[in-house]
Amino acid sequence: MGAGAGLTRRQALALLAATPAAAAAAACTRGAPSARLPAGALVGAAFERGHRLRDREPPVLPADATRTRVPVLIVGGGVAGLSAAWRLVRAGVEDFVLLELEDAAGGTARAGRTAGQAHPWGAHYIAAPRREHRALVTLLDELGALEGRDAEGEPIIAEQVLVRDPEERLYYRGRWSEGLYLHTGESAAERAQLARFEAEVARWVGWRDARGRRAFDLPVARCSDDAEVRALDGMTMAAWLDAHGLDSPRLRWLVDYACRDDYGARAEQVSAWAGLFYFCARVRTPGADSAALLTWPEGNGRLVRHLAEAAGAPRVRTGWAVLDVDPRDDGVHVVAADAAGVLAGFVAERVIFAAPQFVAARVLRPWRAAAPAHVAAFSYGAWMVANLALSQRPGSRGFPLAWDNVLYDGAGLGYVVATHQDGRDRGPTVITYYHPLVDADVHAARRRLYQGDWATWAEVALADLAHAHPELRGLCTRIDVMRWGHAMVRPVPGLAWGGARAAAATPLGNVHFAHTELSGVALFEEALDHGVRAAEEVLAARGLTSPSWRA
Repeated sequence: MGAGAGLTRRQALALLAATPAAAAAAACTRGAPSARLPAGALVGAAFERGHRLRDREPPVLPADATRTRVPVLIVGGGVAGLSAAWRLVRAGVEDFVLLELEDAAGGTARAGRTAGQAHPWGAHYIAAPRREHRALVTLLDELGALEGRDAEGEPIIAEQVLVRDPEERLYYRGRWSEGLYLHTGESAAERAQLARFEAEVARWVGWRDARGRRAFDLPVARCSDDAEVRALDGMTMAAWLDAHGLDSPRLRWLVDYACRDDYGARAEQVSAWAGLFYFCARVRTPGADSAALLTWPEGNGRLVRHLAEAAGAPRVRTGWAVLDVDPRDDGVHVVAADAAGVLAGFVAERVIFAAPQFVAARVLRPWRAAAPAHVAAFSYGAWMVANLALSQRPGSRGFPLAWDNVLYDGAGLGYVVATHQDGRDRGPTVITYYHPLVDADVHAARRRLYQGDWATWAEVALADLAHAHPELRGLCTRIDVMRWGHAMVRPVPGLAWGGARAAAATPLGNVHFAHTELSGVALFEEALDHGVRAAEEVLAARGLTSPSWRA
């Protein structure tokens, strides 16, 4: 039901309004296009293949069909699945198979290339880890991203992977300014509210429970489960701001932006625990700056590539849909289909299920008739991401082009610049535009995402960015669009500490679970931690002991 080439600027702006009724009208109404669109296409995210998996009956292999026996089978080639494979290989275990639905591994951390330039298709940075996050420190060391340790044993990050200045800027009423908080025109009362918010953040950064654990930490497994911390999971972030008398529009915008940025949802949709996690987990001491950010031109695709290379191409098989996972006494029986629909059977001693819980409910045979109650606790936000190849940099008033460029009044989050890390400040570039669909009804958001075709979402990206760059359409030589229907878990109230995460991480017989959703927040660090955890569970079950890489 996409609008195709008939989407007008008015209809695109209706989609930008992010209301389901307006979106439906915009997607279904035809009219004269506002201006020409550059070349481009929908790419990746084979949701039709996933929907066929969802809608079909469990397959039955013929009695004489070949069933490949394998000690370990990994379902899902996102960051968690690749991390599990990497951990197994580094422990000397190479007799495993990884099956991934998409044609490329990496999930929402995967990368692409447009006009010869590498760029992200989703996650595009990580925070500099502390020494306690052993798996991430090990990974960065393998990548050559460390220059050693300081006197306290903390990793020293190589200069070339730290985000290059200028890091971020904000567009408001015709001008760009440095940073993400809008200081321009703020009143004394608004400055006081910002100071009170920062003091509350500092209090939580310094907070420790009786065991010395932080309230908010990376990975989440290190966070305290003290009652005072758990209470934050019982209210929304918007309600927390209300309770603290923080009603400054510019502060509320900053907090809402943070929630949209990391969670694909608004402050009134996520828990106060998740909202404060964003501001506290990456800060080492009260009043300090947030940890330095690491990035590459292709974003976290650089990390994905290393994990996939470590896992080994023969073992990582893309384009495979896992249709049935049946734990039995003689092993876990798995049925999968390749891209052509040809069925294959596997019998594994252990399975690492590194796909979301809603997929587990469809393919785990013991869950198919009636999924466990915890599955319903997980909901997933939809995103549109567009990569725009530009013949030259757009003009800017005020603060110069940065790595991260955010529009205060934008419907999306703005864009990052793929060539920023390379130090190329002139000439052609590729910018990556991020647009979370923040509807209260996640199912309506997903329908809206898929109702829009390439032309619809290309027009949405250009219309949104035109506020800051009216000349952008004339500079854009190509625009490709990715639609992520289940981009990331939404940390709604009750998810962090309501019991669903712990239940979802509990093995089902010889099936071990690994996915970023098991932390309640969709971050690379969390997917890595769960992949390593599941791999170490498998190693222990096979009697292979080695020092843990977990924090």
